[in-house]
Amino acid sequence: MVLSLCERWVWDSWYIRDGDLWHCFFLQADKSIGDPELRHWHVSYGHATSHDLVNWDHLGTCFGPSNGPAWDDYTTWTGSVVRGDDDQWHLFYTGTSHAGDGKHQKLGHAVSDDLHNWRRVGDGLILDRDERYEEFRPGRWHDRAFRDPWVIRDPDGDGWLMFFTARDASVPEKLEAGAIGLATSPDIFTWTLQDPVFTGGFGELEVPQVLEWGGQWYCLFCTGDRFWSETAKRTVGEPPVTGTHYLIGDSPRGPWRLAPGPILDGSTPEKRYAARIVDDGHQRFLLGFLMLDPETGAFPGIISDPVPVVRNADGILMLETQDTRRTAHG
Repeated sequence: MVLSLCERWVWDSWYIRDGDLWHCFFLQADKSIGDPELRHWHVSYGHATSHDLVNWDHLGTCFGPSNGPAWDDYTTWTGSVVRGDDDQWHLFYTGTSHAGDGKHQKLGHAVSDDLHNWRRVGDGLILDRDERYEEFRPGRWHDRAFRDPWVIRDPDGDGWLMFFTARDASVPEKLEAGAIGLATSPDIFTWTLQDPVFTGGFGELEVPQVLEWGGQWYCLFCTGDRFWSETAKRTVGEPPVTGTHYLIGDSPRGPWRLAPGPILDGSTPEKRYAARIVDDGHQRFLLGFLMLDPETGAFPGIISDPVPVVRNADGILMLETQDTRRTAHG
C-alpha cells in the first residue's frame, strides 16, 4: 500500500510537487482512540514525501488544531497547498471549534518555507459563510458544510480561485442543495466569497479538486450513496454508490455539469474515497484512502496504490484497464 502507519489511521490526502519530490499531506488520528469513527475529532496533519508516488518517507505531524480558545481549536480538516508569487508555500484548511461543537466549518490559511513547519496568517481565519451558503440547522444536516478548500491560480487573471464544499441556502430540497462554493483573491491573502459555481444532484459534494485536462475543466468530488438525488441517479445512470465522480466545465468558473456515468471510482461496499488526480508529467493517477478491509470489514486507514486515470476522445474520465488503454488519450 502507498501509505500506511502502524499507530495511526490515515484518510483524506492532497499532494504538491516540488522539483522531483512529491509531498503528501493527510489527515491522521492515533489508533489509541479505539473507534475509527472518532478519528475526525482527534485529527492532525501528517506529511510524507516520495519520488514515485508509491514509496513514501513519513516525516511526522506537521499541523493541527490551535491551542484554544480559537476558531480552529477542535479540528483541522482537509485542505490544499500551493506556491505563491512570494515563493512561500500556502496551506488552506478547514477548521472547527469546541465552542461551536465542531458543527460550524470555516476556512483558514497558513504559510511555510519548507512544506513542513506551518505558521498561521494572523489567527488563520480567512473565510466564513454568508447568506448564500446554508447555515447549520439541527434536524436538516449534521453540520454546516463549508470545508475542503482547493486553491488554483486563476487562468483568466492574475489572482486565485478557491473552491470548497458547501450547501446552497436557496435550495429547499436537501439532496439538491449540495454545492461547490467559490471565493476569489487578487493576492492569495485577501478572499472574497462568491456565488456557488455548481449546485445540485447531491446533498454533499466533498473534497473538490479542480483541474484542466486536454482543454477541458474537471471538478472531482466524492459523496456517499445516501446523498444522491433522483437527478443524480438519472444523470449518472446507475444506482447510488459511495466514491468519487466529477463535473465537466468549459472554465473553472463554469458552467459545470455532472458527468454521465459510470461513476469514476465507486463501489458497494465502499472501497476508496476522497480521491485526487495527480499528474507526474507523463501520466495521471488517482489516489485515495481505503474505506474497508475486504477481509475483516474494518476501516484500514491507509492510502491505496496509485491507479492510472485516462481520458477518452469524448472527454470522459476512466480508471485505466486493458479496454480503456486502447481508446483513451491524454
